[in-house]
Amino acid sequence: MPDQSVPDSVEVVVVGGGPAGLSTALNLARARRRVLVVDGNRPRHAATLIARGFLTRDGVPPLELRRLGREEVDAYDNAQVVFAQVGSVEVEGTGFRVRARGVRGGADVDVLADTLVLATGVTETMPAIPSIRAYYGTQLHSCVECDGFEKADEPLALIGESADLAERALLLTQWTDDLVVFTNGVAPVSADEERALASLGVGVERRPIDDLVGDKGVMTGVRLTDGTVVERAGGFVRPAWAPALAFVNGLDLDRDGDGYLVTDRQGRTSLPGVYAAGETTAPGPQQLIVAAGSGAVVASAVNRDLIGMQVDERAVL
Repeated sequence: MPDQSVPDSVEVVVVGGGPAGLSTALNLARARRRVLVVDGNRPRHAATLIARGFLTRDGVPPLELRRLGREEVDAYDNAQVVFAQVGSVEVEGTGFRVRARGVRGGADVDVLADTLVLATGVTETMPAIPSIRAYYGTQLHSCVECDGFEKADEPLALIGESADLAERALLLTQWTDDLVVFTNGVAPVSADEERALASLGVGVERRPIDDLVGDKGVMTGVRLTDGTVVERAGGFVRPAWAPALAFVNGLDLDRDGDGYLVTDRQGRTSLPGVYAAGETTAPGPQQLIVAAGSGAVVASAVNRDLIGMQVDERAVL
């Protein structure tokens, strides 16, 4: 039986308690909507110790930012945050039945909502390098805009297996002139891209990686499968990202080629009553402040649509 403290019905269920979801919930609570946030408490940025670029919160730990956000939402009598992992969402009448199993002492959820906001972000898969998690969040990061400043002028590695690796390398030259791109024998860096990088002093190492090396928990280099060690003080990794949306596979939602939800500029999906905020939509992973802004935009759209102010013509991105 679900805990009786969790309502049986609300106007809006927000799935996901990161910056996008909590921002959505906060703004809807202030619009006097009855809101329930269901958060699985598995943040993508759990390994990140410090978040940068968030106005008035530059340098805040991401987990602290989430805690503060939950407290702000819970402070409203018409809003609630519960730790639960959503297992299913089904269309029921004119609304949506959301079922979730409680985690970390959270109550089970079985709630009917008029409107659903998806803000579950993405899952990330790292290149198969044994020690990569040992340095992720300290010496290795995934967000260039977030952590480039702190890595300025250091000898850096950029490790990845995706087609956008050269583009990320070009961006990193804003902060360092000592950069080596490691394709791990996989990333398709073209000859033209390699020449463009070389003109900026960026090396491309195509040999596969054996592991990362370090001393007393501090990364010192990248060891290739032939035993060569390239000294590096840290750097950036490009994970493979995928939207965390398996629980809504039964809903008729349009997605792009990478699986992200297709929405209009206000976060409306192809299914009336369902909205998406933050990294659940293209282009995927973004700075925390961008995700929070997305949540505010979606909240405004949800509130207007519940009033009946939705404009018929929608410009789908």
